[in-house]
Amino acid sequence: MGRGMKAGKRPKQHAPGGSMGGGRKAQMQQLQQLQEVQKQMEDMQRELDEQEVSASVGGGMVTATMSGKKELKALKIDPDAVDPDDVETLQDLVIAAVNECLRQIEEMSENAYGSITGGLGIPGL
Repeated sequence: MGRGMKAGKRPKQHAPGGSMGGGRKAQMQQLQQLQEVQKQMEDMQRELDEQEVSASVGGGMVTATMSGKKELKALKIDPDAVDPDDVETLQDLVIAAVNECLRQIEEMSENAYGSITGGLGIPGL
């Protein structure tokens, strides 16, 4: 009886051909697939970073433009929206326009990454 063997137990049989490489091959294929998905995601992020979105609120009184990197690129305020006695309304319009841009960027990202991951259930994507 070999070391570590219990009486009545047989040693494990290897796959035909004496090789145990079947599991390693599957792991290598999975690794290649993950690397391909990673490359696609990096390419997709670069594309998203280059895009811009705009949002107008208050009937066009305030328009914000953001990059896919979530950087504010432009903010247009109609002079009629500027009322020294009602600054809060203008502030609310700016916040609404910026938030709408952020929402659009988030939606673009979700759609783009969803097409790559194909429902893999990866948290945070």
